[in-house]
Amino acid sequence: MEQIATAEPVVVPAAAGLRANILSPTETLAQSISTIAPTTTPAMTIPLVFAMAGNGTWLAYVFAMSAVLLIAFCISRFARHTSCSGALYTYATSSLPPWASGVAGWALLLAYTATGASVAGGFVNYANVLLVPLIGHGVSTVGLSIFCVVVSTWIAYRDVQVSAQMMLWMEAASVLAISIVMVLLLVRNGVRLDAAQASLQGVSASGVRLGVVLALFSFVGFESATTLGAEARNPLRTIPRAVVQSAFFSGLFFILCAYLMTFGMGKAGVDLGKSDAPFHVLASLVGVPVLGPIIDVGALVSMFAATLACITAAARVLLRMATNGIAHRHLAKTHHRNATPHLAVLVIGLVTLLPVAILSGRGVAGTDIYGWMGSLAVYGFLTTYGLAALALPFYLRRVHTLRSGVLALSIAAAVAILLALAGTLWPVPEPPLNWLPYLYLAYLAVGMGWQAWATRDVAATA
Repeated sequence: MEQIATAEPVVVPAAAGLRANILSPTETLAQSISTIAPTTTPAMTIPLVFAMAGNGTWLAYVFAMSAVLLIAFCISRFARHTSCSGALYTYATSSLPPWASGVAGWALLLAYTATGASVAGGFVNYANVLLVPLIGHGVSTVGLSIFCVVVSTWIAYRDVQVSAQMMLWMEAASVLAISIVMVLLLVRNGVRLDAAQASLQGVSASGVRLGVVLALFSFVGFESATTLGAEARNPLRTIPRAVVQSAFFSGLFFILCAYLMTFGMGKAGVDLGKSDAPFHVLASLVGVPVLGPIIDVGALVSMFAATLACITAAARVLLRMATNGIAHRHLAKTHHRNATPHLAVLVIGLVTLLPVAILSGRGVAGTDIYGWMGSLAVYGFLTTYGLAALALPFYLRRVHTLRSGVLALSIAAAVAILLALAGTLWPVPEPPLNWLPYLYLAYLAVGMGWQAWATRDVAATA
């Protein structure tokens, strides 16, 4: 069942054909956590942020977490009143003009799909990191990308509950391995303040600003539990909690990892920003080098789980768009036995695979695929977050629950998103990242053009 709000939340039959009330609160939280892919941040993103922010890396994550929590509280306010498979797209549709809600839908669809391609690129990179020492040579990157995306698509096609449980255990194992290294680092060196980080030694304001923009990518997808509104138990309670909890706990984890990794790599005399395998260094530093490869396995598994989570989320957004007549009507169908949006899953799986396979086939490194596709995804997420923040006060006013505090929250979230968006555009990044804004705008233009054509009969009779 899907729940929407007038003055009071009401229950209406779910038209999508998804299996209602199947996911527990833990499984619902697992969707957001797996899309964030907490293990990926220490393994790949924190070193990139360090290259910009240096000893201010922890501060960059504090700022990023603050901005994300503003957005999370906005989204959770929506999620208390309405739940369905369309997530932020539906939130925007409920309160904004059709063109704005259309932009939200296309932007969110791109965001999840590009994130899936990004972490699939990370999977390709870490798979060869593990395989080269074992077999003496790398494996076809195209073959690895096909394996990652096809298996993820098959799992998402079969059963959303199995998907959620698998993602939960994958991430739990990965985070546990990293946490062990972090705890051992504290035990071996004592709990004391790192003077270089506390005084922000060598840190520039512009470096931290650029680091914040990249740190935001660590959080994207925290809201993806909202795509399970038709399948979660007691969604008006569990989904708001999952959104805020995933942002808060992941943020704490990232800040601690940023601080301790900077400290540990400094003790080891290794530049964190130039290290391809920081946990090999850190695990050796704390006297348990065997944990280095284990964490690499955890990172590999985490990236697979994130690919699965992104396909799961994107398929449900596409399902909702098809239900609303924006995407092809056949994509609104669900599997008669699995109760999953099977056609939407297959389409999303193909769209996720193509950029990874093509770029891998052209010799692009998995780390570059991760960075390029992740940067593209940020534009989609920021657009959708901004529109949801703007829609919130209009929605709450319509259901007579708007308060001044919520209005202030909405404005603060919108300002934070504008600042983050400005940070992605200036200073102008190096190629090919400088072309991504134009690619994103071209994609939106095509999507909105299709939407205008698909809804032309409705517009003519309106």
